Amino acid sequence: MTQTPSPTGARRYRVGFDVGGTFTDFTLLAEHTGALHYFKVPSTPHDPSEAIQAGVAHLMRELDIAGHELVHVGHGTTVATNMVIERRGSRCALVTTRGFRDVLEIGRQVRPHLYDYNVTKPEPLAPREWRFEVTERIAADGSVLQELDEEDVVRIASEMKAADIEAVAICFMHSYRNDAHERRTRDILAAALPDIYLSVSSEILPEFREYERMSTTVLNAYVGPRMAGYMRNLVRSVRAMEIATQPATVHSNGGLMSVDSVLTAPVRTCVSGPAAGVIGAVELGRAAGFANLITFDVGGTSTDVSLIADLQPLFTSSRLVADYPVKTQMVDVHVIGAGGGSIARIDDAGALKVGPQSAGAVPGPVAYNRGGTAVTITDAHIVLGRLNPVALLEGRMAVDAARARAAIEEQIAGPLGLTVEEAAYGILRIANSNMARAVRAVSTERGHDIRKFALCSFGGAGGLHAAELARDCGIGTLLIPQEPGTMCARGILLSDISMDFVQTLMAHATDAGWDTLRQALDTLAAKARDWLEGEGVAPSARRLSSVIDARYQGQNFEIPVPLEGMQLMPTADFVAAFSAAHVREYGYDAAGRGIEIVNCRVRAVGLVPRAPLARVAGGGAIADAVKETRQVYFDTAGWVATPVYRRAGLPVDTAVAGPAVIEEMSSTTVVLPGQRAHADAYGNLVVNLRP
Repeated sequence: MTQTPSPTGARRYRVGFDVGGTFTDFTLLAEHTGALHYFKVPSTPHDPSEAIQAGVAHLMRELDIAGHELVHVGHGTTVATNMVIERRGSRCALVTTRGFRDVLEIGRQVRPHLYDYNVTKPEPLAPREWRFEVTERIAADGSVLQELDEEDVVRIASEMKAADIEAVAICFMHSYRNDAHERRTRDILAAALPDIYLSVSSEILPEFREYERMSTTVLNAYVGPRMAGYMRNLVRSVRAMEIATQPATVHSNGGLMSVDSVLTAPVRTCVSGPAAGVIGAVELGRAAGFANLITFDVGGTSTDVSLIADLQPLFTSSRLVADYPVKTQMVDVHVIGAGGGSIARIDDAGALKVGPQSAGAVPGPVAYNRGGTAVTITDAHIVLGRLNPVALLEGRMAVDAARARAAIEEQIAGPLGLTVEEAAYGILRIANSNMARAVRAVSTERGHDIRKFALCSFGGAGGLHAAELARDCGIGTLLIPQEPGTMCARGILLSDISMDFVQTLMAHATDAGWDTLRQALDTLAAKARDWLEGEGVAPSARRLSSVIDARYQGQNFEIPVPLEGMQLMPTADFVAAFSAAHVREYGYDAAGRGIEIVNCRVRAVGLVPRAPLARVAGGGAIADAVKETRQVYFDTAGWVATPVYRRAGLPVDTAVAGPAVIEEMSSTTVVLPGQRAHADAYGNLVVNLRP
């Protein structure tokens, strides 16, 4: 990447880092020269800020960077998601309308698995004894049916204090229409319990559907206090390094927001790091000439898959986070529990299983020699010679291949009557099968022709699985960026500041409804501009866009129809656009049926200066890039003497015939026999899977 040098010649740096379950990844851009620097360190789950401080301090020390020269600090994290998965959040209570406290537990009456009675819904994050009801009622049109009983609120405040409640979610019926009761309840509780964290549904999610609104508000409260502590530690770490700029955090829609915005709505960070990776892949595809991509991000704990069509990532406004519904605008990322640290085991029926449990950063895979005893996917790669059996991270992290081999022999191969190689390769095949289902879930199962897409592989372990996965799915091309293990951190440097605002309307697509819609868009636009002002975005860098959620009358779910910026089209044009969107989504339309406008949404964007991808010189002769030749195991071919290349030494547009292993600091790529790879003019690795 490069950027026009600063006219003053001042040294300016931008750093992005992504806190993962196993590693914390860093990408640093020198704005004045265009040079990119990559680094990664093991994560510190007990306090993620320790790994952050260690990595940033290393880069500053190695490049002799002063604190004031770091002008941008971008941050991606899965801390909120991990908190929910591991149930490490706060003591959380719920305040709701009398008669509705069990909505959180009743949910939608949909079983996770229809025929499996051993699978149950997760326990509510606000236990029933901490779900409080107050007398009040707002009608669906926003009118007050029953005034708020403030004595009820005062009474429950004393009960919460006695129960040592740390966070409270406030969610009243139809507060998206009229939030007066929620605001008054918030004020009373804030006065009575000044140290408590308050999450208010009309601020977090002013949309209809009480269950999803309540679940999202409760989850926000559940992670709020711990995320506040995490963010305070992050800010303290940044200040300790004499960095003047405030860190910005990537949230689930792929944009950046300030520390204050994170403290208000930490639930928006649930797919923070993966979203940044998708945003980075869009820019990568634009430069490399691939408009249609399936992103394949394999880290230490999970695999994140998403689809980009015509250089546009897909978004969703609803998903599950650790089986809890969250309704907020986010990049549509499909996540499965399969990563380098995923544990392989034999189940009670004698079958080999891989994941979703992970060894994580601590204790980690057996080969890392950090106390891990359970066999992982990483151990299988090391035993098969696909990963360097001596050291990773360019020699900074020693590994013990003999320990990994002994563990596979004892735990997997011996009990199943297999050789160590067969057992290790079996682990990879099962992992690849799980990953292939995720790829099909975002592509063929949604009507996309997978043959028209390239697989954009990144993450520390993506290149180890990509070639076999693409072959199994019928994908013909792989695109792998430089230092793919730090791609999410790199995507953070390509993310703009952004936030989504929404209002539920329930209006009809008629002239009268159009007036209501226009007023709602104007109101949201004003909120969006105020937010951008508060984020310190210059007027020239502000952009607004809008989306209308609509459905045919009688339908239960809506589909989004984007507008051109903030320009509201004529009613007839909207009807035609909605009909076309309905055909794409469901394969038919219902011409003549009335259309209902459910929500209008406005996205506020503050453009951040970004550096374009720069062409690279590449290495000299292909022979000069060879590090060594080592034995690598390939399915039917068995052990094959395979050249191992330094990726940085590969000349541009020079074919590398498989089998081959291509190593760099943050990742390793395996090219199978019969496949061909080359480095393009931008330093990307392009692998052609078809003869």
